[in-house]
Amino acid sequence: MSLEVEEAVLPEVLLEAHAQAEAQGWAHAGGVRPQDAWALVEAQQAVLVDVRSGEERKFVGHVPQSLHVPWATGTALTRNPRFERELEARLSKDGGKQAVALLLCRSGKRSKLAAEAAAKAGFAHVFNVFEGFEGEIDDAQHRGRADGWRFHGLPWVQD
Repeated sequence: MSLEVEEAVLPEVLLEAHAQAEAQGWAHAGGVRPQDAWALVEAQQAVLVDVRSGEERKFVGHVPQSLHVPWATGTALTRNPRFERELEARLSKDGGKQAVALLLCRSGKRSKLAAEAAAKAGFAHVFNVFEGFEGEIDDAQHRGRADGWRFHGLPWVQD
């Protein structure tokens, strides 16, 4: 299956996300809610790419069948200098730089930076997944109590 698409045939939720990104002056294609991201993945209209570190995926959990391209690595979260090349290689069967990709991190912040870098590198349809896998930290210093992939009850597994 190829997810290579022209902008005119993007699903409505992604067209709306792109319009919002343009209106806000964002440097990437836009962002979608976790529920919309999962619906797009299930419908085979997008590929989910987890940009968290390998350690986060292993110990916190990950979305089944998601691709993994770390934005940063190790406990110090050092920026992966090969991110754009690795992303293109992982998306090669889905259209490379024309693939519709949804980037997921812990809270939506690193994935936004990764989406911006991807857009700068020429990726046409890379979107951020708002809220991330675990969501924002709350007043009690916990994640996952108000938002995030897991909070919404979307599929995930843990090693």
